[in-house]
Amino acid sequence: MKLFVTGGAGYIGSVFVEEAIAAGHDVAVFDNLSEGHRAAVDPKAELIVGDLLDRESLAAAVAEEKPEAVVHFAGKALVPESMKHPSRYYQTNVTGGVNLLDAMVEAGCRKIIFSSTCATYGVPEKIPLDERCAQKPINPYGHSKLVFEQILKWYEQIHGIVFTALRYFNASGASARFGEHHRIETHLIPNILKVALGRSESVQVFGDSYATPDGTCIRDFIHIQDLASAHLKALEREQSGYFNLGTGEGYSVLQVIEACRKITGKEIPIRMMPAREGDPPRLVAAAHRAKADLGWQARFTRIQDIVKTAWDWHSAHPEGYSD
Repeated sequence: MKLFVTGGAGYIGSVFVEEAIAAGHDVAVFDNLSEGHRAAVDPKAELIVGDLLDRESLAAAVAEEKPEAVVHFAGKALVPESMKHPSRYYQTNVTGGVNLLDAMVEAGCRKIIFSSTCATYGVPEKIPLDERCAQKPINPYGHSKLVFEQILKWYEQIHGIVFTALRYFNASGASARFGEHHRIETHLIPNILKVALGRSESVQVFGDSYATPDGTCIRDFIHIQDLASAHLKALEREQSGYFNLGTGEGYSVLQVIEACRKITGKEIPIRMMPAREGDPPRLVAAAHRAKADLGWQARFTRIQDIVKTAWDWHSAHPEGYSD
C-alpha cells in the first residue's frame, strides 16, 4: 500500500516505517522534526518536513502523495507538560488531527490507523484493562487523545473513514537500527540505561509504598516492534475498532531496574522520590480483542529481552541521534 505516516521520524514511528518498508509498503513520512530525527527515517522512505497545524501544506502533501492509508503517530505526549500547557496538546493532538482528517477527505483517502494511548482510561477501574473499561482521563494529554478518538467516529459516520485506534501501554525496546531519543526523556528504561552508560548518577523511583508486592508501580511494557506489527495488521482491516496493545504481563519499577542491572552488568544506583500524583499502582493491558480481531499478540513478553534490545541500541548510540 501507499502509506502516509505522520510522526514517522519519532521513536515508534521510525520502527513502524522500517517494518512497513520491509513488508513491501511505499511510505511517505510527514514530520516537523520537533521530536523526531532525520537519521531515524528509513532511507527508503520519503521525508516531508511539515506540521499538522499548517493546514494548507498538510492538505497539499496528502493530495500529492495520494495514500491508500494514513498511519498517525504525530502528537504531543508528555503528561507533565500537558498539565502546564494544555493548549499545545489540544492544538496539536485535536486541531492537528482534524486537519489531517480533512486532508484525507479531500484526497479521497478513507483509512487511518491512530496511535492512541492507555492514558484515555485514566485511573483504571479494574486490572487488567480491557476496551470496555470507562475512559476517564486525568490529564489534558489523555483527554486530547480521547477527543480525537471520538472525532474519528463522526468522520466514519459522515465521510466513511475506516479507523483503527490502538491504545498503547509502555512502548519500549529498540530495533537494531532505531531506538529512543527524546528531547525530554520520561520513559523508565532509557532513564535507567542512562545511569548504566554513566550519563546520570542514579535513577529516580517515584514512590515505594504502593499496594504492589515491592511497593513500586507496575506497568505493562510492550516492544516497539510488536507495536509496529499491530499497526501493519490493522491496515488489513475494513471496519473500525479500538484495541489495547500490551503483553498482559506487568513488571514493577524495581523489577525493571534489576533486569537492567543484569543485562548491563552495572550497579545502577536508585534515588527514592515522593510518589507522583495520579500514578496508578498498576497498569496492565488485556489485549484479547487484538488477538481475536487483529490476529496479533506480543512476541516480546520478557522484560529482559526488551531491555536487551534497548541496551544494544543505546550502547551503540550513547548520545542518541546526531541530528
